[in-house]
Amino acid sequence: MPNNQRNPFLILSVIVAGEAIFFLPFVLPRIFRPTILAEYGLNNLELGTAFSVYGIVAMASYFFGGPLADRFSPRSLIAWALCLTGVGGFFFLFDLSYFHFLLIYGFWGFTTIFLMWAAMIKATRLWGGHGFQGRAFGLLESGRGLTAAIIGLLAIAALSSFPQDQNAGEALPIKQVIFSVSAFVFLLGLLVAKWMPDVPQSEQSAHEKIEFRHVLDLMKNPKIWLQGFIIVCAYVGYKMTDDFSLFANQVLGFNQIEAASVGTAALWLRPVFALVAGFAADRWRVFQVIGACFLFMLLGGSLMLAGILDSLVIWALFTMMITLVGIYGLRGIYFCALDASFKFQKNQ
Repeated sequence: MPNNQRNPFLILSVIVAGEAIFFLPFVLPRIFRPTILAEYGLNNLELGTAFSVYGIVAMASYFFGGPLADRFSPRSLIAWALCLTGVGGFFFLFDLSYFHFLLIYGFWGFTTIFLMWAAMIKATRLWGGHGFQGRAFGLLESGRGLTAAIIGLLAIAALSSFPQDQNAGEALPIKQVIFSVSAFVFLLGLLVAKWMPDVPQSEQSAHEKIEFRHVLDLMKNPKIWLQGFIIVCAYVGYKMTDDFSLFANQVLGFNQIEAASVGTAALWLRPVFALVAGFAADRWRVFQVIGACFLFMLLGGSLMLAGILDSLVIWALFTMMITLVGIYGLRGIYFCALDASFKFQKNQ
């Protein structure tokens, strides 16, 4: 897409929607993990099982979400995904059994991946066009990180305004935060349906019939499996960020608000590292930048695993930052690998 045809409101809509839809299943538990565990009477294994249920549903949804995004406009799919995800959040205001807790996470695996994910990626690729993929996806991840950081900061400010003496019967009002976020996500879906610009369908008609054999043909391409392997490895590292606030609480001795602040501070680094990686990927080879990000992630993660810096708070936090350089850098550019690999093959 030529530069003068890149509608900034389009990518802004995709950025905000692309992060808002994950507030409920992941961002809030990442920031307020100790509080959420206490509120719903869960342990880490039970919450991890809920994430696994989400992952199983999401894994199946990835296969069918792609063809769906080629049949319907990204705007309609994103709008439905946001509204349904917000509805799922409202159920957390009631007293839930653990089974219902798992059901909601499975439902979110459907709404966020089957309806949303492929539509978001397609919209970003078409918006970026040739020669702008690194910056387009870096901007997407950077903007999503900035959105999450702002919402996390507002949520912490809201929680900090309440009494913290839980022994006196004053519990942190996490359900009020969940209600506010659910309402925001639902209303955002309505706004997307009405105001988000249409995505140019230059590469493929939205009405072109997609057949199952097309999916099978893609699965025979080794470049697709390379892309998938990179993303799986990146996500394994990314899951470390889910435990950063818990690490600050249980290892470094921070209280709940301080631990949540650590989780939010990590989110503020996401837009910086993702955007830098995106520009680097367009300037140098994508795979060189991806390799460097994996090295940063391995180095920081290994230091955290060794535990030799746990008693040195400043150095422990610095180790987290080193890890985030790799994690958020990868998230900013790993979808560029497929485009880069095809270009390399063509040049050969």
